[in-house]
Amino acid sequence: MPKTVEALLEDIHLLGEEQFLVVEAVRALARQMINPLSEEVKYGGILFSSVIQFGGVFAYKKHVSVEFSKGALITDCFGFLEGKGKGRRHIKLMKISDIATKHLSSYLESALGAAKSVE
Repeated sequence: MPKTVEALLEDIHLLGEEQFLVVEAVRALARQMINPLSEEVKYGGILFSSVIQFGGVFAYKKHVSVEFSKGALITDCFGFLEGKGKGRRHIKLMKISDIATKHLSSYLESALGAAKSVE
């Protein structure tokens, strides 16, 4: 049986309080900005979809990574995207304030647009 979002969140909370708070803040921002939004546990993280999968959030020991499925198509006006692969890009968040500092809302919107553009 696949792991639920709630079960994964419990595991993330055990990993660290800061990671848990950042993941929850990313999820809240995504829900606030994107409608409809669905979440699915896959690849060890929470994937976001809105008609099409466009990204997800993954917790690690020292940071949280917000991944963008078609991130290579995003114009990186702020310079925070990392990764060199053919498609995916990500942003590393160390603390909740990074969500605003690194303009995550703009990247989420761009990620959804990029995913829809190749649908």
